[in-house]
Amino acid sequence: MAGTRTARLLIQQMAKHLPPSASALRLLDVEGSAGAVLREDRPDLQVTVVHGDPSAWEIDADRFDAVVAYDRPRDQAFLAAALRALRPGGRLIMVEAAETDAAEQVKTLEGSGYTRILVETGIECPLPMGMLVRGEKPHTTDDTLARVKVASDNDPDLLNFDTYNGRYLFLLVRQTPNKPAWTLTPDDVIEWRVASLSDTQPPILLAFSSLPKAVSFMQPAVVEGVVKDVNKVAKFSRETAQAWDYRLLLNPTLDAIRGKSLSWLPIDPATAEVPDE
Repeated sequence: MAGTRTARLLIQQMAKHLPPSASALRLLDVEGSAGAVLREDRPDLQVTVVHGDPSAWEIDADRFDAVVAYDRPRDQAFLAAALRALRPGGRLIMVEAAETDAAEQVKTLEGSGYTRILVETGIECPLPMGMLVRGEKPHTTDDTLARVKVASDNDPDLLNFDTYNGRYLFLLVRQTPNKPAWTLTPDDVIEWRVASLSDTQPPILLAFSSLPKAVSFMQPAVVEGVVKDVNKVAKFSRETAQAWDYRLLLNPTLDAIRGKSLSWLPIDPATAEVPDE
């Protein structure tokens, strides 16, 4: 990686394009160009580095949540190897210092099998500089739940919070008033209540190691009527969770709570983390 401030700024822009994942995001770092910078703010990244001829990369297919590259020529061998490495819904994210034709970038990625392609200016400091290019590996199914499970299955069910080393937890929330953030007024008082098992003392919060894990649980739970009226999934740091007086059931299965009584406990919205972009 070029050891310049510009290079660092460009690479840092990749972070907001990383896809939803399990508690640890599996990242393939081409030529070791970006992973170290990204891990400064995302220590949850599990980084694998590859070098040289893409056809010689010794990696499993359908394994990685994201492939990142800095100033890497987009030849067909590279694009094919990156596509093979990505799981369905995984993202190839590339940045470069020079600007190139956006339409040509889209055409190149489409021709290599990518979808949901994004091409935008890399950074503005203050003038526009560089380019960011992103493409996804197509899903193999139209089933939304199956798509979510691809991202979430790397985290086991029924984890022990005491030995869990992820940085964040996600809780199922009922927010009042139930309306979009852009319609809230200064007079609105936001209140959150989170799902818990009520037949124990102290209550046990239902918690999840990642957003996809929470969604993959919630969809069938809502269909069966086990969980009702959830309108938000909120993110909390591990340190915040350790200060709670509640116990946690981490990555519960539907079978584990079916037939049990749920209650909704108040929690301070100000203790939550800023949502991912």
